[in-house]
Amino acid sequence: MHKLRLPWLRLLFVVAVHAICAVTLTATDEPTLSKEQIKQFLLTAKVVDKRPVHTGVTSTFRLTLTDGTLTHYAHFQPVEEHKPAMKFADGRTETNFVDSYKYNIAAYALAELIGFDDMMPVYVERKVDGKAGSVSWWLPWKMDDAQRMKQKLEPPDKDSWNNQMYKIRVFDNLVYDTDPNLTNVLIGEDWKLWRIDFSRAFRTSKDVKDPKDLVRCDRQLFERLKALNANDLTEKTKGYLTKDEVKSVMARRDKIVERFQKLIAEKGENEVLY
Repeated sequence: MHKLRLPWLRLLFVVAVHAICAVTLTATDEPTLSKEQIKQFLLTAKVVDKRPVHTGVTSTFRLTLTDGTLTHYAHFQPVEEHKPAMKFADGRTETNFVDSYKYNIAAYALAELIGFDDMMPVYVERKVDGKAGSVSWWLPWKMDDAQRMKQKLEPPDKDSWNNQMYKIRVFDNLVYDTDPNLTNVLIGEDWKLWRIDFSRAFRTSKDVKDPKDLVRCDRQLFERLKALNANDLTEKTKGYLTKDEVKSVMARRDKIVERFQKLIAEKGENEVLY
């Protein structure tokens, strides 16, 4: 009798463990952790599962991480591609093409300096199965902006949505992302926006990519942009950005600030800053 029960008890235990993990991973209530605690978790938690993510153009993976207390998903992007020239399906060609996980980490470091890190997942560098890549906190999102557009959904609070999008557009221009597609804007349950995937950013152009997108700016972001220091950026992105890439960020920063100052002079501060 006892011999018959033991396998069933083991089975029930396994089912219970998986159920607990599922609740931990899919609950809408995210664990309350500081950014530094999230970084440490991403760097040190044990990888117990690794599965491919079938979106985007680079091979990425969803990791299941656990430290024995907390279990959570993470996103692993190991792409590191350098080409003298890259021809795309639309016919355009990019010279000195780079697609690198390192730019995700550089983008987060820059975001911390200017106060944009509340609209990005935490990114760290880590090796998984012997391969280096960026590992980021898996966000509690319900859809991306491409899915929203396909379903023809409108945000309930358009002002809040627009203000978030203005910030994203400023950041996209600052980092000069050549692939800022709609699948890289994630939408949470409360219509909070996150911007992900910067592996094709940080081109060395000193011009702003889409100046027409720079129409309004968050006041705090604007002040932090003006205060951005090349030495601080160099230190924060050491090993991830070259000197030329840092110089290009600072040159674009100057043009972004100049554009908003011009708009403020033309329209008034309250029409441009919020």
